[in-house]
Amino acid sequence: MENKDKNLYRLDELSNYKIASNYSDVRGWTIVDADNRTIGKIDNLWVNKDMQRVVYLDVKLDKSLIEDKHTEVRDVIANDTGKEFVYKEGDSHIIIPIGSVNINKDTKIVMANSIGYDTFRNTSRYNRQHNFDREYERRVMKSYYPENDPNYDSNDDAFYNRREFDNH
Repeated sequence: MENKDKNLYRLDELSNYKIASNYSDVRGWTIVDADNRTIGKIDNLWVNKDMQRVVYLDVKLDKSLIEDKHTEVRDVIANDTGKEFVYKEGDSHIIIPIGSVNINKDTKIVMANSIGYDTFRNTSRYNRQHNFDREYERRVMKSYYPENDPNYDSNDDAFYNRREFDNH
C-alpha cells in the first residue's frame, strides 16, 4: 500500500508543522461513535502537505473492535471485484476524515457524528508501519458514506474538497 506520489504525512513526520492555535491537538484523545461507544484513541493526524491541512485522524482501534471473533475475514466488499479483505496481524488502525467528527475541548473526547460502531468494526484497517494509498482511502470513504461513492480522479483538491474533510 505504499504511495509513490506521497502527499499525505503523519503530523509527527513533519518537524516544521504545528497545529494552528485555534485548533486542538487531539492526539491521545478518545474517539467515540454517535452513541458514545469507544472506537479507540487518536494516534496521529494525517496532513495533506500541499493543501497544508489535516485531512484524517489516525485512530488506533479499541481492543473490543479488534477482538470481535469475526474480524479475521469480513464479508465487506473491498472493491468492485468483489474480493474480501483479510485483517492481518497489526492491522489495528483506521482513518477518519476530520470533517466527520466533533471535538469537545472540555472533555477531550472526539465524537464521530454519523458513523456507527458496526461501520467502524467493518471498515478496512491498515498497519501503522505502512502508508496507505488512494484506493484504501476510497474503500474507507465508501464504507463510511456508501451513498457518496467516491469515484473521483486522483487530484487531491477534488478528492479532499468535500464536506467530510472540512475541519469546522
